[in-house]
Amino acid sequence: GTENTGSGPATEGPTRVVVDAEGTEVTVPEHPERVVVLSEPTMDGTLALGVTPIGAVTGRGQQTVPNYLADVASDLPILGGIAQPNFEAIGAAKPDLILVDGTSINNNPPVVAALRKIAPVVYTGYAGGDWRVNFRRVAEALNMVDEGEKVIAEYDAKVKEAKPKLAKYADNTFSIVRWQGTGAALILKELLPGRALTDLGLKRPANQDREGRGHSDPVSLENLKSIDADYMFFGTLGGSSIENPNAGGTTDIKGGEKALAEAEKVPGFTELSAYQNDHIILVDGSSWTSTGGPILMNSIVDDVLEALE
Repeated sequence: GTENTGSGPATEGPTRVVVDAEGTEVTVPEHPERVVVLSEPTMDGTLALGVTPIGAVTGRGQQTVPNYLADVASDLPILGGIAQPNFEAIGAAKPDLILVDGTSINNNPPVVAALRKIAPVVYTGYAGGDWRVNFRRVAEALNMVDEGEKVIAEYDAKVKEAKPKLAKYADNTFSIVRWQGTGAALILKELLPGRALTDLGLKRPANQDREGRGHSDPVSLENLKSIDADYMFFGTLGGSSIENPNAGGTTDIKGGEKALAEAEKVPGFTELSAYQNDHIILVDGSSWTSTGGPILMNSIVDDVLEALE
């Protein structure tokens, strides 16, 4: 066959050319109708634009779509796991566009090449990248640029309205913690929940006032004090992980309660000031300790207002 340029199999009907995050020119349908999303951000982004994908993958460390998207995405056909797409199922779905990013298929050219034999593939962004930039690439691939700008503007307006209501917390610090088993990981400023706190004007502790490597930052038990703050948003992905999504557990508030009970058994946790002052706020780990797009960002603003206003 001829060299694959990234445009995938021949596309019927009118087409457009878009440039993805890797600089690849991809020929896509003018108006895609059968979109497969292989990450949480691309799933979130398409749904935010009013597009229902024909297939998706499970959420990070989960056996279903991300819990925070369950209300709008629970009926989506599952075409594999977040890091293990099912090529046979994806091919059988006959997509005309596949959306992926670095939170799912990262530095794995053979996987992308295999997907491009099925349909045009647009790589929309990288882990830890600016969600607005990544979401705009989703909107561009779907030929919905104007609609995408409206979604972003609505989020910005929501933040502008919320910030004055949180002004009384200007002198407080806020930590975001994911608890898995017997250990903690920090969600830093480059990840979506961290960006949301920055947008809202909420400060991080000095040791957390930084960006990380595009994923949660594990904390050793010897350094457990580093997760402390005046207030702590505390969530979990259950007992699961990308490598072991079938380990069980839930990401919701009940899952957070169970994780908190486990954390209380760890030496030093109950001595943290956030715990001592009853300032631990349980949150849904699928939104607060994972990744997504504008729906996630809006849900975090809602959660912050509900907890603090």
